Amino acid sequence: MLLFEIIMVAMGAVRANLLRSVLTTLGIVIGIAAVITMVALGEGAQRQVQEEINRMGTTVLTIRPGQQRAGGVSWGDAEMSIDDAIALRAEASDVVTVSPEQRSGMQIAYMRWNARSEVMGVWPEYFDIYNIGLAAGRYFTQSEVAGRRRVAVLGAAVLADLDESLSDVHPELILGETLQIRGISFEIVGVLEEKGDAGFLRPDGSVFMPQSTAQYRVMGSRNRLNTIYASTETPEDMNLAYAEIDRILRREHRIRAGDDADFQISNATDLLQTFNETRQTFTALLAGIAGISLLVGGIGIMNIMLVSVTERTREIGVRKALGATRKAIMIQFLVEALFLCILGGLLGVGAGYGAAALIRNMAGWQAVVAPVAVIAAIVFSAGVGLFFGIWPARRAALLDPIDALRYE
Repeated sequence: MLLFEIIMVAMGAVRANLLRSVLTTLGIVIGIAAVITMVALGEGAQRQVQEEINRMGTTVLTIRPGQQRAGGVSWGDAEMSIDDAIALRAEASDVVTVSPEQRSGMQIAYMRWNARSEVMGVWPEYFDIYNIGLAAGRYFTQSEVAGRRRVAVLGAAVLADLDESLSDVHPELILGETLQIRGISFEIVGVLEEKGDAGFLRPDGSVFMPQSTAQYRVMGSRNRLNTIYASTETPEDMNLAYAEIDRILRREHRIRAGDDADFQISNATDLLQTFNETRQTFTALLAGIAGISLLVGGIGIMNIMLVSVTERTREIGVRKALGATRKAIMIQFLVEALFLCILGGLLGVGAGYGAAALIRNMAGWQAVVAPVAVIAAIVFSAGVGLFFGIWPARRAALLDPIDALRYE
């Protein structure tokens, strides 16, 4: 028999039992759809985190207070002061810019509107570290930090947070206006461009003021910082900057070499790496569950093909009596198994695309179906068909034609 004739005979057998063939492929469809959906969600989450990391800055080091320890026991949160930031700015040669941060949620008011917003006391270098541009006005200056001036720079969404009607107000129109923060009047000197969320940071909804003003006029005279940000010129300088920051802060906090530090230094790349490791673990777990579904589907394919061989024993005998070789019979049944699995794979890819789109539209999650995942799913489904179709096909090929013709 010619290969084309063998394929046509196999397709005819599939069409003769169409409902059974469709039901047989369901296991493959469900398994492939689950794999495509899980991989799409993982890929979408990775891209979303990557975008946030890029907004946070790939050359930014974040320094936060850690735990105070005595005798190996943690007994409270440590503190970082403005002196730490000043020391880093003065001595860390591998660090380009440094800015402390004091933050607190506070009530702000503009004219008759008021809302609760994140108020952040920083140095002017903060805007360079995170590359936040101006929509109007200017940043406050270092001299205004030294003079504890009551000036404020608003994030792009602050007005909209106060009232939706203010979202259409042009930033230029509010420059020089007065903003009340905890009942204290501040002059609005600038409005930032829209930046978007970056991890736990939401600069669009924050109000920025000089750090000294926040410390002595708004948040009390405490000398405790929430965070210190430091940035380097290139990602390659990060390791040197990390070591230098660690050395300077250990000296400032009088921590001996080998003892646990009471501060934490992290960067966006570390966060991305941790997230990717977690994502890969969950993706592998979910893919394993989907693989079990594919295994069950493959067993179903084998079962149906064995049933088909039994039902068509007399037909096989007739074909062999007319000259069909063992190879032709084996190819015929392998083509049937491959067709069912590849059909299931294609339907599963379509179902996976649909599920990813549904999740993206209804839940608002990013779900990106990678072409590599689609190709791998189809190849894997073909492999399942080949693996689970060999035994039934071999069994059909080894049937004795005389016994097959006598079969009832």
